[in-house]
Amino acid sequence: MTLPPIKAVVFDMDGLLFDTESLFFDAMLAEGSSQGVAITREFFLSLVGLNTARNHALMRDHFGPDFPAERFHGACLERFFGLLGTDLKTKPGVAELLNRIDQLELPKAIATSSQRRNVQHHLEAFDLTHRFDAIIANGDYARGKPHPDPFLVAARALEVNPGACLALEDSHNGVRSAAAAGMVTVMVPDLLPANAEMRALAHCVVSDLHAVAALLSPQPLQQRRHALAPQLR
Repeated sequence: MTLPPIKAVVFDMDGLLFDTESLFFDAMLAEGSSQGVAITREFFLSLVGLNTARNHALMRDHFGPDFPAERFHGACLERFFGLLGTDLKTKPGVAELLNRIDQLELPKAIATSSQRRNVQHHLEAFDLTHRFDAIIANGDYARGKPHPDPFLVAARALEVNPGACLALEDSHNGVRSAAAAGMVTVMVPDLLPANAEMRALAHCVVSDLHAVAALLSPQPLQQRRHALAPQLR
């Protein structure tokens, strides 16, 4: 598997750079248990990749129009932030991939549904803030994922045509967003596995960020094939 010519890289954040989706699931399960609210894995996964307003709407759709979605979500966030202090981790391959992109002198951005303060917290925790040329967070675009707006705004910030950008995503809504923006999209699944729709939208699906680094590597073809052995597609 090879990539077309790439002039920039745009990253999602949660579930791609940081192992945060599983932490938020734990936080939501704990808060749901304390309030007598049944949180299933299936329902949680329906929220992944969406912005806060959309999540609140889905909660009311699921639990009823009078469900206090904002208050419940705020309580989940408090639990989540408590977990971040001890359990926040980067996903495998982050350092290797960032170093490889730097070697290729490609600009890079983050396009996320998360609030900017959360992005800054996570990046600062691992001294990664300076590794990105632009951060596009919730509030920086008109429509969130799965609309293309976050990735289009990121491309403008990097001053690169969207079709020349590599987009890295872990969620279904993120892949839909990046593909709609016309970017070369690679899915690196986290909690949500790739399905037929994702394989149709994405340029390829790989197992981790080490495999993405191999895609960007100028290694001989035989070595590249070996590096991509764990690829999912």
